[in-house]
Amino acid sequence: MEEMVVEALLFGDRQAQLFGARQIGQFSSKQRHKIVEKGIVPPLILMLSTNDYEAIEAALFALLSIAFRSERNKIVIAKSGAIQVLLDVLQCENEMLVELAVAFLLTLSSCASNKLAIAASGTIPLVLELLNSQAYNSMSLQANLDILSILHNLSTCHQLIPSIVSSGGVAILLGLISLASETKTAGEVIAEKAMVLLENIVSSSRIGLEEAAGTGGAIQCLVEAMEEGSRQCKEDAVAILLLICESCRERYRGMILREGAMAALLQLSVDGTKRARDNAKRLLLLLRDRSHCSPKNKQPKNILLLEHVMRQIEQGVGERAGMSVAFLEEMISKLRT
Repeated sequence: MEEMVVEALLFGDRQAQLFGARQIGQFSSKQRHKIVEKGIVPPLILMLSTNDYEAIEAALFALLSIAFRSERNKIVIAKSGAIQVLLDVLQCENEMLVELAVAFLLTLSSCASNKLAIAASGTIPLVLELLNSQAYNSMSLQANLDILSILHNLSTCHQLIPSIVSSGGVAILLGLISLASETKTAGEVIAEKAMVLLENIVSSSRIGLEEAAGTGGAIQCLVEAMEEGSRQCKEDAVAILLLICESCRERYRGMILREGAMAALLQLSVDGTKRARDNAKRLLLLLRDRSHCSPKNKQPKNILLLEHVMRQIEQGVGERAGMSVAFLEEMISKLRT
């Protein structure tokens, strides 16, 4: 069967090539490696280059099978010119083919050796545009998650983060996070993935941090995520806000306070994950105003409450007395009134 498939792909007509491509999914890993060595990747890529949707579909499934769990095959496919052809498929009008191409691009991007080539081909602005267009609403949840995963894979190569930022990635991710409040389950899953990617960008790149801090509505979006997001979203949102505040406390402290972050931060210091609790306490300490100690009766009510809470946190009174949750929840209630 292997020889028949190789011959069909290398020398066959359209029907023979379709038959050969469809057989590849049934092969074992060892068989797939053998046929790759015999040169079947270039004809499959040529099938992607046609306007024949049936041939494109068969070739995509075949290439996905070949790339599955094989770093060597992923490299061979990328070096054979698949990336640029895939970008053309991403711009076709057939949604199923677009989603298959996204899945295939995700597979290729998981290979470290392919990341620079994928970025150099212009993938980043194109997949960001898919997230930022009407295609976002028409594509399946899985396709949108796959796009975010492609960007995450590329962002682990830190030299590519400026390309994500300069292509508008930060604003698009914040938009996806904001949309989560309008849609439930699907929106939350997208928001979690977008928030993880945003934190990776912000924590790995000064450019990414400055872009996130300077984007209009970013702090409001992150505070709302701390209040209403999933447990994971809250953890990542407070981590990003902490990085923003640490980057320039004088500039961002007031902005974070004006968005009403204190109540959410106190809540996280009570019932967040361990990482969220630690970061919430660190951010609360940064939000304290130690420098302009005006008389207490002239300080805003929220600042006085925050000072009182922070003294308790610093002294560990609540934890030693076993009353930390009750005490902090009382303060949270006061801050929200």
